[in-house]
Amino acid sequence: MPPTSTDIAEPETAMDLPIDQPVIYKRILLKISGEALMGPRESGVDPVVLDALAAEIKTLHAMKVEIAVMVGGGNIFRGGPGADKLGMDRTTADQMGMLATLMNSLALQDRLEKEELFVRVMSGIEVRDICEPFIVRRARRHLEKGRIVILGAGIGRPFFTTDTAAALRALEIKANAILKASKEDAIFDSDPRKNPDAMKLKNISYQDYLTMDLKAMDLTAIALTKDYAIPIIFFNMHTYGNMIQAVTGHAPGTTIG
Repeated sequence: MPPTSTDIAEPETAMDLPIDQPVIYKRILLKISGEALMGPRESGVDPVVLDALAAEIKTLHAMKVEIAVMVGGGNIFRGGPGADKLGMDRTTADQMGMLATLMNSLALQDRLEKEELFVRVMSGIEVRDICEPFIVRRARRHLEKGRIVILGAGIGRPFFTTDTAAALRALEIKANAILKASKEDAIFDSDPRKNPDAMKLKNISYQDYLTMDLKAMDLTAIALTKDYAIPIIFFNMHTYGNMIQAVTGHAPGTTIG
């Protein structure tokens, strides 16, 4: 079932969250699925989800975590499936998907700026009237200055998922971890919607993930992070506090590494 506004609300007390504990991952790339932004809607962005997301990012920022964010576009348009359903050229469909990620990036930027945070949207395709082009050293400098960097349009090339783009950008900005926020609680050893006996995985190695051919994250992204030993923490974005737990070493969901 999709989350309701109640599901996405903040916990009754912040005392339950480890906000005073040492931060393990000081620079993160937060990968957010577009579908998770929908909340209970069938498409678009749910303002309740956006508010909760912005509030938690603000808390991470106050904990001195350097934050880059990559948002998917599946709540608006998905490139590969869009091409299949519409009989569209894959390159064209993927370009439309990149534009969808930019729309989500601008929505998140606006909400974070309302929290009085300094935010820069950087794009893998040139749209200079809207945001900056992605330049590695400039992105790193923004992070060093405490700005939140939102990465739109993937890497600007078709045939690459935003998962793979997130892995590539994480390497470029020298992130300590990838936080994969979705609408699912964890990774299972098989599809729990098809197999009632599917087992939730707390930890899994990169190699086991690849061998089991799991679908929670693109296999190319896993292969990239394996080569550079960047952990991936997979969790449900709609549970407030999961990001805070992740950066302090109390990883919710599943850790790939």
